[in-house]
Amino acid sequence: MTNRTGISHHTPIRRAAGLLAGLALGVALLAGCSSEGASTDCGLDACTVTFERGVEAHATILGVETRLVGAEGDQVTVEVAGERLSLTVGQQAAEVGGFSVTLDSVTDQQVQIRVARNPNG
Repeated sequence: MTNRTGISHHTPIRRAAGLLAGLALGVALLAGCSSEGASTDCGLDACTVTFERGVEAHATILGVETRLVGAEGDQVTVEVAGERLSLTVGQQAAEVGGFSVTLDSVTDQQVQIRVARNPNG
């Protein structure tokens, strides 16, 4: 059995690690997301949403609701923060409600958009 006297010099490091872990969990909860017919991949200021085509697909990310309205050819209609946007692959980002939205890809099975916080808005 080890008899320890005094305070370990690792205590401040452990406290800092615990604090950082707690902050990361808090950020994850605040930026929480939910989805149906979609998958999400989020960072602190941006999320990629992949919608399944042919189903009622929607996701809540960064505190806003996103929804796939329709897709025809390379043009997609999505709803972000209550506003409808028509997007095509390669076009400049559309601005809505303090976010910039771009269409990353369209296939027969999926539509992928990127929603990022607009640093100016």
